[in-house]
Amino acid sequence: MDIFNDKVVLLTGGTGSFGNKFVEIVLKEHNPKVLRIFSRDEKKQSDMAMKFNDSRLRFFIGDVRDRDRLHRAMTDVDIVIHAAALKQVPACEYNPIEAVRTNIDGAINVIDSAIDSKVDRVMAISTDKAVHPVNLYGATKMTAEKLFIQGNSYSGTAGTKFSCVRYGNVIGSRGSVVPLFLEQKKTGAITITDDKMTRFWITLDQGVKFVINCIERMKGGEIFIPKISSMKIMDLADAIAPNTEKKVIGIRPGEKIHEILLTEDEARHSREFDDSFVIEPEHPFWDKTNVKGGKLPKVGFRYTSETNDKWLTKEQLMKIIKEL
Repeated sequence: MDIFNDKVVLLTGGTGSFGNKFVEIVLKEHNPKVLRIFSRDEKKQSDMAMKFNDSRLRFFIGDVRDRDRLHRAMTDVDIVIHAAALKQVPACEYNPIEAVRTNIDGAINVIDSAIDSKVDRVMAISTDKAVHPVNLYGATKMTAEKLFIQGNSYSGTAGTKFSCVRYGNVIGSRGSVVPLFLEQKKTGAITITDDKMTRFWITLDQGVKFVINCIERMKGGEIFIPKISSMKIMDLADAIAPNTEKKVIGIRPGEKIHEILLTEDEARHSREFDDSFVIEPEHPFWDKTNVKGGKLPKVGFRYTSETNDKWLTKEQLMKIIKEL
C-alpha cells in the first residue's frame, strides 16, 4: 500500500536539494492529496511552483524556529519529513547560536507541533556528522536525533511516531565538495585538506527513495542507515580533475579524516539487512518485535568510511555527476 496515497504531506526545508528531488519523485511515483513545502525563501518557492506546475503542491513561507507558523502549517497533515537545517560546517562554526536555534530549537518545534496537530508520522533527516561529532553542526544533529527518538515518549504509543534517517554526503548537493572541485578545476588547481581522507557518498535519488522506504517501514523510534559507497578523496579529485594540480592545505577545524555511520555501541542494539542497518531505541516505549528479520552485527562492528566493503569507482562517480 502506498504510504502517501491521498495523504497530506509536509516537507520542511522543502526548497533545498533534497526537497526538490523528493517532490519530483513523490509527485511522479506516488499520489499524495497535498504536498506542502515549508521554507523561508519565496524566490525558491516560486521557482519550484513553476518547475513542477502541479495542483497538489502548496507553499508555506515560514521558519522552523517559529512554532506558531509550524503549528498552522501542520493542520490536517498526516506525514512530516523534516529536512530543514543549517548544514554547512564552517557557517555553523561561525554562527553557533543560529545553528542551535535552527537545528535544535527547530527540531523541538517540529516535535511539539506534530504532537499537538496529531500528525501520524515524522521522519527527520540526519547525517553521519551526528556520530561522534567533532563540530557544532554534528553536535546539533546528534541532539536533534536524540530529540526525535525521545519524541516518542512525549507522544505515547498511540500518538505521533518519530524516526530518523542517517546517511552520508550527497553527491552534487549544495555545499558538497563535488561542485567545489568542479569550480576549482577551472583555475588549474584544487585544494584538498588531507590526502588520506575517505567519505561516504549517496546520490539524491538514492537518499530520497531510502527515506520514502523508511517512512513506510517505521514504527517510531528507529534510526535507519543505508549501506552506501565510500570513496577516497584523492580518487574523487582525480576523477573530477585528472590533469589538475592537487594542493594539500591541511585539515580544517571540525573536520574528520574518516566518517562513521554506525558506532560499535549502537551496533549492539541494531539489526543488519542487505541494504541497511536499523538502530533500535533502548527505551521502554520500544516493542522488540517491531523490527522483523535482519541479523545482529558482529561484536565490535562499526560502519565507517575507511573500512567499508563497498567503494565507488571513478567511472561510477563521473557517470553520476554527468546525470546531475
